[in-house]
Amino acid sequence: MTPLAAELKALIATEGPLPVDRFMALALGHPRHGYYMTRDPFGPAGDFVTAPEISQVFGELMGVWAASAWEAMGRPEAVALVEFGPGRGTLMADLLRAAAALPAFRAALAVHLVETSDRLAARQQDRLAVASVPCTWHRDLSTVPDGPAILIANEFLDALPIRQFIMTASGWRERVVGLVDGALAFGLAGDPVPPSLVPAALRQAAPGAVMEICPAFGPLAAGLAARNAPLAGLFIDYGHAASAHGETLQAMQAHRFTDPLTAPGEADITAHVDFAALGHALSAAGLCAGAPVSQRALLFGLGLRERAERLARCQPDAFETLRAGVERLIDPAPAGMGSLFKAMTVASSDGLLRALPAAT
Repeated sequence: MTPLAAELKALIATEGPLPVDRFMALALGHPRHGYYMTRDPFGPAGDFVTAPEISQVFGELMGVWAASAWEAMGRPEAVALVEFGPGRGTLMADLLRAAAALPAFRAALAVHLVETSDRLAARQQDRLAVASVPCTWHRDLSTVPDGPAILIANEFLDALPIRQFIMTASGWRERVVGLVDGALAFGLAGDPVPPSLVPAALRQAAPGAVMEICPAFGPLAAGLAARNAPLAGLFIDYGHAASAHGETLQAMQAHRFTDPLTAPGEADITAHVDFAALGHALSAAGLCAGAPVSQRALLFGLGLRERAERLARCQPDAFETLRAGVERLIDPAPAGMGSLFKAMTVASSDGLLRALPAAT
């Protein structure tokens, strides 16, 4: 039994079953035993690998996107470059290296990293210690200074807690985590959920169908809209372009899928991103959201081929590693990163959105 599992069992025994979103929030962010609070999960020695760790090309192309966003904003003299979920700081380090090719852009930047894990923030500080731009860390967006902002969020949305609902003969009922014979187990809440909670596109379903919603999308969109300044953002994550029924909650440990209830606090728990729902939340907050595109299309549009060829000429001894990394990023198979991962742009105005790469 993990330390967090013991606490969850005691909590359930006292308060009753937990909705999936509360279970997920505790599993990932519990102050003492949460997954992201206690470890560095990235890389071969961790539980999963993200795009910036696969190839430097990814972060460098994020630099191309950010520079394009700055140009579209009218080249402001000062702009906040905000990253949600910065991991080890690899993406930002590669982005800033690419930004050096445009000195005026780099000179305008102040980096702001939104990170809830002290352990990961320390890794980021080590990685960015030599950066020639000011870097500031934040627990959430609310403390990032006002003014023009460029936002990058790679594999951040998938860790936002979700609620799950199951269609039964009496309507949609919420999935909860309770106890069966002293062990954590999934079950259903007693009462059907109000119809208003179910998105219109998902209300009709056969018995046994699963619906997932992410309550955090609304507050996230509201926080971005509240800045009241030019904003250009790019979200990249695995997920689906259109809302659909189906269960996507998953846990990863040592690069293998595992039961989310087996080792809470010691396995990564995520869910696929519903980009249609994200777009609706952004629009409802008064922002402008682009249609999601595949990661493959995004990277090719930002000059992947040209950048990879240039690196291959400069680093001939690393050609095979470079080739393998790039091919993994753009793999077009249904479960490959190039297809499964989507990118969505967001902006504070329609004109700015249309000027951004991958707006449609």
